[in-house]
Amino acid sequence: MQAMADEVKKNVRRIALGLLGVLVILFGYLSYIQVIEGEALAANSLNRRSAQSGMQIERGKILDRNGKVLAFSERQPDGQYVRRYPYGAVLAHVVGYSNSSYGNTGIESRFNRDLSGIKNPWRVLGPLANLWNSKAGNNVVTTIDAELQTIAYRALGNRRGAVVALNPKTGAILAMVSKPSFNPEDVDTEWKILVNDPESRLLNRAVQGLYPPGSTLKVMVAEAALREKVTDTKQLFTCEGTWKIGKDYELSESHHQAHGKVNLEDALAVSCNITFGKLTVQLGPKRFAEAFTRFGFDRPTGLEIGDAPSELPDFNRLSEGELAQTGIGQGSLLVTPLRMAMIAAAMANQGNIMTPYLVTEINAPDGSQMETYSGKLLLTATSPELAQIVSKMMVSVVDRGTGSAAGLGRGSVAGKTGTAENPHGEPHAWFIGFAPVDNPQIAVAVILENSGYGGAEAAPVARQIFAGALR
Repeated sequence: MQAMADEVKKNVRRIALGLLGVLVILFGYLSYIQVIEGEALAANSLNRRSAQSGMQIERGKILDRNGKVLAFSERQPDGQYVRRYPYGAVLAHVVGYSNSSYGNTGIESRFNRDLSGIKNPWRVLGPLANLWNSKAGNNVVTTIDAELQTIAYRALGNRRGAVVALNPKTGAILAMVSKPSFNPEDVDTEWKILVNDPESRLLNRAVQGLYPPGSTLKVMVAEAALREKVTDTKQLFTCEGTWKIGKDYELSESHHQAHGKVNLEDALAVSCNITFGKLTVQLGPKRFAEAFTRFGFDRPTGLEIGDAPSELPDFNRLSEGELAQTGIGQGSLLVTPLRMAMIAAAMANQGNIMTPYLVTEINAPDGSQMETYSGKLLLTATSPELAQIVSKMMVSVVDRGTGSAAGLGRGSVAGKTGTAENPHGEPHAWFIGFAPVDNPQIAVAVILENSGYGGAEAAPVARQIFAGALR
C-alpha cells in the first residue's frame, strides 16, 4: 500500500514538473515575442492592429532633400488621420503608401517604425507602453530632389520605363521614376484595378524591373578587356557588318552596317557589336563572369527598399555564340536600371561603387535629429586609371557617337546608349551616363520599354535630367 502511495506521489511530481517546464517554455516564448520581436511585429505592414491604431497618431512627414513635403498626415473631423501625398504618381514608387487595409510600401514601409512613432524602448511593456507613446511620428528626410524627380517623370512622357539618377560620389538617390504609376491616395478605391492592371503600375521598374541591358553593357566589357589585357586602346578591329561564329551562329550589326577599321574607343562610340562580341569570346566565360562579380551583379545593392537580383547566365554553359550575345547585353542576362546606373557611377567615381541609399535623416517631431545616414563604399569595381580610360571613351559616345542627343556641350557628358531586343515586342531603349565629366555630380540610367533605339529615345530623356540636375 505504501509503495503504491509513493508511486502516486512520484507521478504527481513528474506531472507537476512537466507542467512547470511547459509554463517556463511558454513564458520564455512570450517574452521573446514581446521583448525581441515585439517592435518588428508591431511595425509589420500586415499588422492590422498597429495599422488601425496608427490612424490615431499623426504619422511623420516624408521630406525631400530640400525640405519639400512628399507625404504627411491630415487630421479628419472624426479625429483620425489620413495620409496625403502632394506629388501623387510622381513619387509613388519611392515614397510608397501607408494603408490600413493593404499595408505599406516604399519608404512608408521601410521606415514605418519611425514614421508611426512605435519605435521606442517602452514597447516591451505591452499595453503600458501607451502611457509613453508619442502623439506624432518622426519625420524622414530623403535624398530625393523633388524637382529633378518631376523633370524625370515628365521626360518619360506616356511611355513605360524607368529612370534612376544618383550622386556617384555618395550613392544618394536623386531621382527614381517608374512609369506607368499610380496615386497613393487612390489605393483604397482602386486596389482591385491596380493589382490586376496589365501595365503593372504597382511595380517599381527602377529596382524591380528586369531587362536585357543591351549595348550599355559594353562599358563593362571594355573595362574587362583592358583589365585582362585582351586588347588595348591602339588595337584596330575589323567590322564587316556580320561575324559568323561556329557553324550555325551569326552576330550582326544593326542593318548589317559595316564599321570597317575601328579601335576600342571608336567601337564604343558607334556601338560595334562585332568588336564587343569578339572581345567577350576572347575574355572567355571565367574572366567574363569575374567582371560581373567585380561590378557587384551577384550581390545585393543595400538599397533600403530592396531591389531585384540580377539574372545571370551560367557562363560555363554558354557556347561562343551565346557568350558573344551576352557581351552585347542580350541573351538570358537580365538587370535592373539601378544596376546599370551603378556601372555609370563606377566610371564617374574612379572605379568605386557606393551603396545606393534613399534616406539621410530621421528627425523627432520637435525637429531634433535622431539618426543620420550617409554614403558608404559598397565595392571597388576597377582602378581609377581604367575608369578614366573608359570614361573618356564614353565621352566620345556622346560627342561623336550614338549618344549625341544626351549632350550638353562638347566634353560635358559621358554615356552609352543601348537598344535591347526582347521577344515580347519592339526593343527597349537604354542610356547610361554621368555629368559633368570633369566633376561628376549625377549618374543616370534610363530605360524605355518597347521604344526603339537608345540614341533616339532614351538619350534625350537623359539630357533633360542632366540639364535639370546641373541647373
